[in-house]
Amino acid sequence: MARPSTSICPVPIEQQPLNEYKEMSEAWLFRWVKLGWGPYSLRLAVVWGLAWLVIGPVAAGTVAPSKDLSHFLLGTGGGCAVVVMLLLLRLYSGWSYVRDRLTCETVEYEESGWYDGQRWEKPPQVLSQDRLVASYQVDPALDRLRRTFLAIAACGLVGAILWQLV
Repeated sequence: MARPSTSICPVPIEQQPLNEYKEMSEAWLFRWVKLGWGPYSLRLAVVWGLAWLVIGPVAAGTVAPSKDLSHFLLGTGGGCAVVVMLLLLRLYSGWSYVRDRLTCETVEYEESGWYDGQRWEKPPQVLSQDRLVASYQVDPALDRLRRTFLAIAACGLVGAILWQLV
């Protein structure tokens, strides 16, 4: 007996939201958000530290470390925090895209190229499964990224206050 046409998903496998989620959660950069707080924070700290290789010389050209070490350190640390924020913004946009694809009632897809876009309405079972994945897997990742943004913004505010005080 043939299945009804609504149960057959015409969306190519790599464009199905659940498969996009699986691919993203296994991707080298995007899986950082799913790690424990320790490994996640360590990776962000490494990015921040590596950014010193680029930002440090630029800041040294603006504020001489030998004359004003505190402003040099604050300026370089703030510049490196911007690099981390850009990385977090990339992570957030990727996870947010997958969440939108999972929670939407319809899936837009392309069969062979940009010129033949189609739409498929998810059956209730598929929509429920996708929304559960979004709620229990993607939303915590987005929440972690929001908290990280807030923590870095708070550090930036403290750095700006310290800049004025020293």
